[in-house]
Amino acid sequence: MSHKKRLALIDMGTNTFHLLIVELPERRGEAPRVLLRTKVGVKLGEGGISNGEIAPAAFDRALHTLQAFQEEIELHQVTDVRATATSAVRVARNGEELVKAIFEQTGIRVEIIAGAREAELICKGIRQAVPLGDEPHLLMDIGGGSVEFIIANDQQIFWKQSFEIGAQRLLDQFFRHDPLTPDDVRAEQDFLRHALVPMLSAVEHFRPGTLVGASGSFDTLGDLEAARQGQDLARQPAAREVSLDSFYRSYDELLNTTHEQRLALPGMTPMRADMIVVACVLIDFVLNACRLTRIKASAYALKEGLLAEMLGE
Repeated sequence: MSHKKRLALIDMGTNTFHLLIVELPERRGEAPRVLLRTKVGVKLGEGGISNGEIAPAAFDRALHTLQAFQEEIELHQVTDVRATATSAVRVARNGEELVKAIFEQTGIRVEIIAGAREAELICKGIRQAVPLGDEPHLLMDIGGGSVEFIIANDQQIFWKQSFEIGAQRLLDQFFRHDPLTPDDVRAEQDFLRHALVPMLSAVEHFRPGTLVGASGSFDTLGDLEAARQGQDLARQPAAREVSLDSFYRSYDELLNTTHEQRLALPGMTPMRADMIVVACVLIDFVLNACRLTRIKASAYALKEGLLAEMLGE
């Protein structure tokens, strides 16, 4: 019987639920041992997020996923569970109801976290993967429900804000044709120009030079590039550079292909085949509006931030 502390971290995102199970080190400063890292495309926001509700099918998928996570947690003899829910649950009328159902059926207590707290944890997570140094960077996490922007270096957060304009919402609003027409792209850009005014003025003030993207869309962009270069997708590092050339090559391809063609692209995650298109319009807007010349992708985000916080790092 292992007497070591084992920790399970659950991040219930709007598209994807993540489960990370680690064994804590006996000595401070040592790295925890990862026992399980898994994710499930739950699509909690599908069919309802834009009306402020979790649709019945999505509600059921969430419950089933947490029941499966609970089985893994018992199997790995976990001693402590931390579960967080973000945008979809935060804004849905029946978000609390889902939290209650999860507790009743699995015993897992889910904490609904505010956007600012989410941004803070994402920043902590990214810092575990990407050395930020002294220069301010613009960190960006495109979720399904919200997008977090943080301007930070490795020591401090200069500015942060969460915007409820995630990829599922953008999809509901601007994915009018497949492939997108130039008018669809313009409509999304006009919307972003208004929605992101606070971020644009913060960038004007702090002048970050590099965009560091975390989570789904950036993982997929990294995978598309790695696949083009014939690399093994299973062995990608926690932080990688995505060249501007490579980004625009992917963006161009995504704008000019149908759903079926995108599904066939090496490196594409099926669940993201449509979302990635509206997400790339957002990334392109940010690169241009903020005059950023470098993109880094971080595989670490909220749950790694929560882990770092719990380890007191």
